[in-house]
Amino acid sequence: MFLKDTKSGDLVEVLGVSDLIDPFRNSVPARFHAGEEMGEPKNFFKTELVFPSDEPLPRCWVDPNYKS
Repeated sequence: MFLKDTKSGDLVEVLGVSDLIDPFRNSVPARFHAGEEMGEPKNFFKTELVFPSDEPLPRCWVDPNYKS
């Protein structure tokens, strides 16, 4: 899954989708997809990631106290 880093505006490939949807995880393993070479994996805070359309992540993915 690709998301956008709000700091740089570059796309990142999320390597742990299960971590992404887990509201108890603050960060997810991902790597930048900018330039010709893929970046090295690192952890990105979910608060700094949005969908490529600039929509925020669903609240149920980031707030462990969220109740539907």
